[in-house]
Amino acid sequence: MRNYEVVFVIKPDLEAEATAAVVEKFTRLIADQGGQVIEVDQWGKKRMAYEVRKYREGYYVLMKFKGTPAVAQELERVLKITDEVIRYLITRLEEKAS
Repeated sequence: MRNYEVVFVIKPDLEAEATAAVVEKFTRLIADQGGQVIEVDQWGKKRMAYEVRKYREGYYVLMKFKGTPAVAQELERVLKITDEVIRYLITRLEEKAS
């Protein structure tokens, strides 16, 4: 399994429960696809450098996980179609040389 991290920005006007539900949705998706969530770091509301979909701020979440490339592809597919997500970026982390 490979190491990945995903940063996604959720709409800032959602209720706290709805924001938590979105984070839980992606955590569950990774687990259901056979991946393993290592860390979830919720950065909270931050101002963006430029306007995205008429929003000047967003709720940022960093999630580190292990999985196969298929897990990352499925996560990207679901992130694209989720209305609550403004922006996202999935990156594959380098393996640490021993």
